[in-house]
Amino acid sequence: MSHSSDLIATDIEQYLRAHEKKSLLRFITCGSVDDGKSTLIGRLLFESKMLFEDQLAAIEADSKKYGTQGEALDFALLVDGLAAEREQGITIDVAYRFFSTDKRKFIVADTPGHEQYTRNMVTGASTADAAVLMVDARRGVLTQTRRHSYLVSLLGIRHIIVAINKMDLVDYSEAVFHRIVENYRAFAEQIGLKNVTFVPMSAFRGDNITAPSEHMPWHHGTTLMGYLETVEIDENRLQKQPFRLPVQWVSRPSLDFRGFAGTIAGGIVKPGDRIRVQPSGKESTVARIVTRDGDLDCAVAGQSITLTLADEIDISRGDVISAAAAPAGSADQFEATLVWMRDEPLLPGRPYLMKIGAKTVTAAVTHIKYQVNVNTLEHIAARTLELNAIGVCNLSLDRLVAFDPYAENRDTGGFILIDRLSNDTVGAGLLHFALRRSQNIHMQHVDVNRAARARLKHQRPCVLWFTGLSGAGKSTIANLVEKKLHALGRHTYLLDGDNVRHGLNKDLGFTDADRVENIRRVGEVARLMVDAGLIVITAFISPFRAERQMARALLKEGEFLEVFIDTPLDVAEQRDVKGLYKKARRGELKNFTGIDSPYEAPENPEIRIDTTRLGPDDAAEYLVLELQRRGALSA
Repeated sequence: MSHSSDLIATDIEQYLRAHEKKSLLRFITCGSVDDGKSTLIGRLLFESKMLFEDQLAAIEADSKKYGTQGEALDFALLVDGLAAEREQGITIDVAYRFFSTDKRKFIVADTPGHEQYTRNMVTGASTADAAVLMVDARRGVLTQTRRHSYLVSLLGIRHIIVAINKMDLVDYSEAVFHRIVENYRAFAEQIGLKNVTFVPMSAFRGDNITAPSEHMPWHHGTTLMGYLETVEIDENRLQKQPFRLPVQWVSRPSLDFRGFAGTIAGGIVKPGDRIRVQPSGKESTVARIVTRDGDLDCAVAGQSITLTLADEIDISRGDVISAAAAPAGSADQFEATLVWMRDEPLLPGRPYLMKIGAKTVTAAVTHIKYQVNVNTLEHIAARTLELNAIGVCNLSLDRLVAFDPYAENRDTGGFILIDRLSNDTVGAGLLHFALRRSQNIHMQHVDVNRAARARLKHQRPCVLWFTGLSGAGKSTIANLVEKKLHALGRHTYLLDGDNVRHGLNKDLGFTDADRVENIRRVGEVARLMVDAGLIVITAFISPFRAERQMARALLKEGEFLEVFIDTPLDVAEQRDVKGLYKKARRGELKNFTGIDSPYEAPENPEIRIDTTRLGPDDAAEYLVLELQRRGALSA
């Protein structure tokens, strides 16, 4: 539905043409709980005549049933769509609404105020050009006001309007307004927020929303709508930046056409411009700018286009086409700010999928430099990040990606992290810069490679990765397997969990984060040993599927054999050779797998050994036969 205009009745075609050419502003409303965000959006929809008669009737009925404003219309119910929101009078999810005026079109995201829904607020703010930060005039600047202000600053939203709401409940006091302004400005300076505009208003009564309020003649600044209709949008600023086109699709409808489609993330492009493709660094010249409506002489930020080039160069989905004179960077290690969005904590070293633009790579947090206390801005030491925590971290990727610092371009500098098993989004991040080490370290070519070493040993290197509960028999069976292979003249090495913790991993404990790092190190060592041509046997509980998958990903197809030593917990506990289960049951041993720390059993292991039916020697013999069957014992 569009804004009501006299042109609709007199010249509908002229109205549609004018409406199509209006600029679009995306903005969010944020702030603490009950500051009036949803009420404000409902009021904006009402004032811009964006409601049908049946919607008004419905809101009147709902106001009587769920409303918090007595007999008056409760505009918040236009936005709070979830039943839980209506019953509690709060916003939980991000609600998007469209409305327009004669001057501009708008998409507004109503974001939740509760601290536990900070991740939802980040989602709504990620594409916003401006932020309307709500403050209850009765309560002033609160903890959540500061939290959302910090997030707005972090996410690069440049235009902030502080809407000091509910002025009707403080008798439209000028003194209250100025006190809140002074308080907020002091905090805004600490976090580097500039271009802050303050408006005293009442969303419920409509004061200073679309027209100056007669109740506050002392306010000589803009109204809320006046600000939203005139503030600069990011697309105008992006056009002044270097050209960036993240490639979303390689279009090949026929043998005669090969184009690269995407939405321009910055700058301007014309036929004849010299471009560079990142991360490969190859260069060419723009031949055509193709759109559905025909070729263009020029394209700008925000437009969806297809480029054809003068040269046949290899470009894939996820690459970035840049201006040759000012190309995007490329690296595989970064410093970044990360907002963690999952109930389970971030574990450094654990591999996640990282999506930046249209490219998906494997990434891991290698080091958390510090966590930010968004209430005090203090930097806190942290080994992990909990739900809604914000930290500055080092990231390591499995390949080069094209990027710009987030502060320069939000599209090419922002990313999300995705859990490899559940496919859930677990974090959102902002790239700061490439780590210098990533520019200085390169793979050195060696002439004696894995294949040559394997031929010399007359075997195919691989990893037998034993996993199972403590007491399952991993070490016993692994030791027997190595003895049998040694007797056959095979070149092996056994990496045992306890032995490794006496040296390589002696600095690690048994927290989830330490367990992840333990397996990451072992996986890297196993990879080097496979590269040396060895058959590697590992005996570790390795309780998490994600870390076993990480170790698998380090090797080539067929070189990683997961061996599940399947023993029920009660049987493993009965064996308890080391007395560990007894200590765990007495509370003397924390984070013990199977007792107070989970074990994630393999879902599709290459080999499963049921120790309730097969003894250690028979299990070892079976595993050697499996290696022979799979060709590992013959070069």
